[in-house]
Amino acid sequence: MNIKPDLPKPGLFRDRSEAGRLLAAKLTAYANRPDVLVLGLPRGGVPVAYEVAQALGAPLDVFVVRKLGVPGYEELAMGAVATGGVRVLNDQLVRRLGIPGALIDTVASQERQELARRERLYREGRPPPDVRGRTVILVDDGLATGATMHAAIEALRQLQPARIVVAVPTASPEACEEMRAKVDDVICAITPEPFEAVGRWYQDFSQTTDEEVRGLLARRKAPEKGEAVPSPTDAALIEALRASAHPLTGVARDYDPLMNRIGDARFALLGEASHGTHEFYRERAEITKRLIKEKHFTAVAVEADWPDAYRVNRYVRGMSDDLDAVEALTDFRRFPTWMWRNTVVVEFIEWLRAHNDALPPGAAKVGFYGLDLYSLHTSMKAVLRYLEKVDSEAAKRARERYSCFDHFGEDTQVYGFMTRLNLAKSCEDEVISQLVELQRRAADHARRGAVEDELFYAEQNARLVKNAEAYYRAMFLEEVSSWNLRDRHMAETLDALIMHLGRNDGRARIAVWEHNSHLGDARATDMRQRSELNVGQLTREKYGHDAVLIGFTTHHGTVTAASDWGAPAERKRVRPALAGSYEALFHAAERVRFLLTWRDNDTLAVGLREPRLERAIGVIYRPETERQSHYFRARLPDQFDAVLHYDETRAVKPLEVTTEWEAGEVPETFPFAV
Repeated sequence: MNIKPDLPKPGLFRDRSEAGRLLAAKLTAYANRPDVLVLGLPRGGVPVAYEVAQALGAPLDVFVVRKLGVPGYEELAMGAVATGGVRVLNDQLVRRLGIPGALIDTVASQERQELARRERLYREGRPPPDVRGRTVILVDDGLATGATMHAAIEALRQLQPARIVVAVPTASPEACEEMRAKVDDVICAITPEPFEAVGRWYQDFSQTTDEEVRGLLARRKAPEKGEAVPSPTDAALIEALRASAHPLTGVARDYDPLMNRIGDARFALLGEASHGTHEFYRERAEITKRLIKEKHFTAVAVEADWPDAYRVNRYVRGMSDDLDAVEALTDFRRFPTWMWRNTVVVEFIEWLRAHNDALPPGAAKVGFYGLDLYSLHTSMKAVLRYLEKVDSEAAKRARERYSCFDHFGEDTQVYGFMTRLNLAKSCEDEVISQLVELQRRAADHARRGAVEDELFYAEQNARLVKNAEAYYRAMFLEEVSSWNLRDRHMAETLDALIMHLGRNDGRARIAVWEHNSHLGDARATDMRQRSELNVGQLTREKYGHDAVLIGFTTHHGTVTAASDWGAPAERKRVRPALAGSYEALFHAAERVRFLLTWRDNDTLAVGLREPRLERAIGVIYRPETERQSHYFRARLPDQFDAVLHYDETRAVKPLEVTTEWEAGEVPETFPFAV
């Protein structure tokens, strides 16, 4: 017999739990990876999958599959229904047997009822797992013919995972080999001959009960050490959350309620609770695609520097020589590069280019713009390049004005420090004069042949130089002053953008991507006590209901962040949310991913309006001082119009992966992993 020698008793597992532990030893390549999800096939596959998930440090869930048997020959599968509303058919078999569609629908309806019963029993209201872009390990207690696993694979593939891995303790050699052609990786712990049956290789192969499945799922989802436990006073609010939360299951219509909430608003402000979470970037991109296709949004404005983003704008509108999105993102060299040089942004930029390329001739193309002001020197160079093309004398005057910064080199903080201590004269007058002249001579430049978009680009760069000069001087005065200058600049840029894009018909609509701390209304947070304002507040004040503010939250997972400013990107573990936080409250609702709105739900709004902690992770994450560094108080219904919660999230993948990111963070329980 072809039996591997590493079993305690050749050919026999004591039970499914031991089989799972031995199988996990062959899956160590998938350990401690944030993209990995273990799915057990109920019922017998779940005890095996539980041990695998425990050993790999991966989340566990079930993937319920019901075969559609040919009537009268039920063992012959003509298809399957599965978790997530998936139905697959063996079209070749259906045609060969001439099975009518009505009969298929009848069988499918019966099996869906049983599938729904099991889903309710196992999940207790939790939505199915989101497998898009993840590595999914499908686990069963063995493979004989492999029919159930084949059905699971076909169903799972429709939900768009990045990779599918099949892992079983025992299988016939033929079934194991046949499976390799279907998925990305196959792990069969033993492949004995003759195989006979799956149960032959277990000492205890008693049937797994529904209660055992529920118990194992509950144990795997038990609170981690230090995880918040909701107070009894929150019980009613948690029930209200469960009743009101719209589950996000990965289907195309997930965001229909959000589209309805946005309605005809001109601005959709889409936040993020960190600058390094895959789900925030991915779902924000998916929402934006729908806004562009269904509501005709005309631009995406992001928390990035104007000139760097404008290179991307030229690419997506087919106006540059860049070969692809990666090349178009080349100018994002300043820390933190992963904010925009990551795999999700690349995919979105390529989608936006393809969308624009498919538009009919003369149709307005969707643009991509930056709102931030850190590009002082790059923007000065952009102004000079523009003027050299349209007005050489004006270029000389601009060069003379901007030479004021030459004494300080490229380090803008040196400029701020020297002028703050009155060790050097500021360049305030020069940058204001340059902006004023550029604005006054706009009509003249247009007569000289300046393209309207390029004139707007240059004027925005000149405005950025003026505001950045004030920002760097203010850095050494007080933190509030510099924060407010930065957010006022971003709001002014948004105003200028909506006017420029809507200059012909006034119908421009913009999706804004920034951190929650910029897009949630500052008046509903601790920022108000510090006299701080932000883009969300300023946009609401100016545009009222034409601006919809949408926040994103998470309870735990991993994040791409640095330990200090300018340090390498790391893949860090996000600690479970603190007690008394909105994130802990959402976690207690036991809904894995959901959307909350409260416009027509006064009860929920009142319950959530009581101030709570809210977490904000920027480009630096310091979990050792998390309460002081990353939490503030907020009133969520006043801060946002809607919130998207993803209970467990993973780190966004940078284009330039560092050794620190690849290694990840050592678990607190290392080396015992308990």
